[in-house]
Amino acid sequence: MATEANESTQRNTLVVRKPCFGLPTGCPQCLSAYIFLKLSQLPFNLDYHPNYPDSDQIPYFEAGDCVSYNNETEGIIECLKRDVGDLDSGVSSLPDWIPTKVMLTTWLADALEYELWVGCDSSSAYNIYYSDLPWPIGKVLFWKKALWVKQKHGINKDNAEVKEEEIYERANSAYDALSTWLGEQSYLFEDSPSSLDAIFLAHALVVLQALPESSILRTNFLEHANLVRYVQQCKTELIEAGTSRSNDPYFHAHPSSSASRSRSTSSSKPKSKPKRKPQTKEEKTFRRRAKYFVVAQLVAVVLFLSVMSGYSNNADVELDDGDVGYGYNE
Repeated sequence: MATEANESTQRNTLVVRKPCFGLPTGCPQCLSAYIFLKLSQLPFNLDYHPNYPDSDQIPYFEAGDCVSYNNETEGIIECLKRDVGDLDSGVSSLPDWIPTKVMLTTWLADALEYELWVGCDSSSAYNIYYSDLPWPIGKVLFWKKALWVKQKHGINKDNAEVKEEEIYERANSAYDALSTWLGEQSYLFEDSPSSLDAIFLAHALVVLQALPESSILRTNFLEHANLVRYVQQCKTELIEAGTSRSNDPYFHAHPSSSASRSRSTSSSKPKSKPKRKPQTKEEKTFRRRAKYFVVAQLVAVVLFLSVMSGYSNNADVELDDGDVGYGYNE
């Protein structure tokens, strides 16, 4: 039986963005997939994808030779329901299921997206997505994403305050409704976990642990005591119980374990540094030119992204000028 469990674990791998803020991953989409698998009690490996931080394919789940990506039509949660098991089979027919799902995937998802990229300082989103990249590239990618979020929600300098108030008002209405609906239950629906629990828990954990104390969204969430209790209880059962890798068969973080192995093998005895040979004039010239080349390539990438962003912005402005009068005061 133990052998079968190990083989099953090796064949199931969830690939996510890196851990941060005391969470197995700081990305809300990745965290919802992680929590769904934990609620499903499926043994799996957890692996990290350090490259292409802005890829919409992450998270993705590898089950043997089959891979399910986040950017598939139905999204990663629906893919997991199909490939792993449907947690919602007994509750998805309830009358409050669809309204609750809409609140989670629109009002609360929009509010967290706005808070990460526009509403508060950039440190939270930057640490989750871009901190492993060179600083200029990470800043440019962050700026492009923030601009995309503003365009998605139709935010400009004239309506920024109104849009912000609408986003936070809808999010607080969703918190009120969820707090009333949850009551003293252990889960959102009939005391049994569902995919909506995974989605909401991921949202709430990022709000509580990744957003700064000055965050409006975080402040509004903390006003709902039973939601906070529910999140803390599930965090203890699903995440904190798995921090000891030796005792938890569901948590296997490849980069962290490999890093610990490399540290343990290299720290037994201090090694004396080998004497370095003096560099020749040709080697010094080559190294200096290599540094110039790397800097030039970095500047070229930044300039290219800036020019392309300016071009897309001009195109959007021309389209907006041609569409004056749609959906606004005439």
